[in-house]
Amino acid sequence: MSLKNLILLLAAIFYLNTGFGQETTVVKHKLTDGVTEKISVLKSDKGIRQGLYQAVSDEGRAVASGNFEHDKKVGVWHFYDMRGRLVQNYDYTKKQLLYEALEDTTSNLRYFVDKILTDTDRTTKPVKPGGRYFGYIPYLKLFKLPQSLMGIDRLQSVAVIELLVSPYGRLADYKVHLYSGPTYEKVFNMNLNALNEEDKIFIPATINNEPVGCRIMIRCSIDNYGGIGFF
Repeated sequence: MSLKNLILLLAAIFYLNTGFGQETTVVKHKLTDGVTEKISVLKSDKGIRQGLYQAVSDEGRAVASGNFEHDKKVGVWHFYDMRGRLVQNYDYTKKQLLYEALEDTTSNLRYFVDKILTDTDRTTKPVKPGGRYFGYIPYLKLFKLPQSLMGIDRLQSVAVIELLVSPYGRLADYKVHLYSGPTYEKVFNMNLNALNEEDKIFIPATINNEPVGCRIMIRCSIDNYGGIGFF
């Protein structure tokens, strides 16, 4: 065997031992009450995600799918809405949005910029890698009603998440507005440090190709346990 072929063989063996050769297993846990994660992790260290990731609704519909490499999202990921319809494809290796489904008036998300727009302004909304369902789950999970408010009438109450995204695509502020009945409102200022770094990253809104700050408002229901979720 030539020296060149020997080097190639040794390199291939090393790659297999450090990459595909690592044994993995699948762990499952609840992401939300209605969504289960199936995560491939290393058998030698179950804290390291390696391989296929899937999030699936209790009805068996896809919510998210993609791959991890050494605990980092890589390649193209696919994200779906609550009905299992594809809403986004995002390439985490290239940090590139490949597809974003059109958003209609049935969406719970609304977008506001501090500028009066004209008919000639060309605008784009902020986009969360992860799509309009899966990508926003971390914000839903962070909030829980304090014990003193657990007795509010759920049918007469609504929570509105307010996210401020800077022109640089960073989450700058996160609030939850609680409305109950015709007059009650309470505002909760949420701790951004409780979020993972990935949850603070957006593709910023633009006006005429210039990045701008934008507020995202999300109307949410309140469950019996004090958590919030999409309508």
